[in-house]
Amino acid sequence: MNLTVRDHPIAFVVAPTGRIDHGSADPFLLALQEVIPTCSAGSRPLILDFSAVQYISSAGLRSLMVAARQIKAAGGRIGIAGVQPLVREVFAIARFELVIPCFEDVDAAARSLA
Repeated sequence: MNLTVRDHPIAFVVAPTGRIDHGSADPFLLALQEVIPTCSAGSRPLILDFSAVQYISSAGLRSLMVAARQIKAAGGRIGIAGVQPLVREVFAIARFELVIPCFEDVDAAARSLA
């Protein structure tokens, strides 16, 4: 799993690529935790661009859950954009869209969360 951080006019975008599984879930969470202070109350929302994420395991879901709770506790907002079919299926089974809202693309997420 690789991670790219990019700026968006009204959001902060983090774009992981590859698989978020047992081997990459903890580094993924640590990377998100570095970004969380930037996404606290009154700042731009954090959008996770999942358009290049091919797979996510339960360990990856746990990392997302922890990060979402931390962002929400700080008064920030988080969303996921561009979820691929296999990952969307995992989210649906886990009912994960109830935890973090999912959007078609980064721009839709930015408009909704801003």
